[in-house]
Amino acid sequence: MTRNGTQSIGECSSSTSASSQQDVEDDRMIAVVLSEEYAKLDGALGRRLSNLAPVALFILDKLIRKFSRSHPRLNIYGLYEVKVSGDGNCQFRALSDQIYRSPEYHKHVRKEVVKQLKDSRPLYEGYVPMKYKHYYKKMAK
Repeated sequence: MTRNGTQSIGECSSSTSASSQQDVEDDRMIAVVLSEEYAKLDGALGRRLSNLAPVALFILDKLIRKFSRSHPRLNIYGLYEVKVSGDGNCQFRALSDQIYRSPEYHKHVRKEVVKQLKDSRPLYEGYVPMKYKHYYKKMAK
């Protein structure tokens, strides 16, 4: 949910845009353009990409409801949802935005999180989805 109450689905963000339907259409258009480009290189791949089914609307509705429920909880803590770049650092950009009011400090936030993971392994070891050593190395990249 953005500061103006709109929603967006389909990118790494802590926000949502005005129209999830528009996002679906945008994703479909991107798939078509990409399929045309790939068709020049590989006809079979291009055909597969152009035949991708759009995301079912009930899945989008479910995601929208999930985001709508989380928004009031953010307000309790003085937080809000904003769009951040989906470049692999989105979690750290979102934290940076909430802490420093700017996503530009994401590298510093990541560095501090990695330091915390290293210094306090017993606190986090039970919550990571893989061996802690591998998780730590992945986060430290």
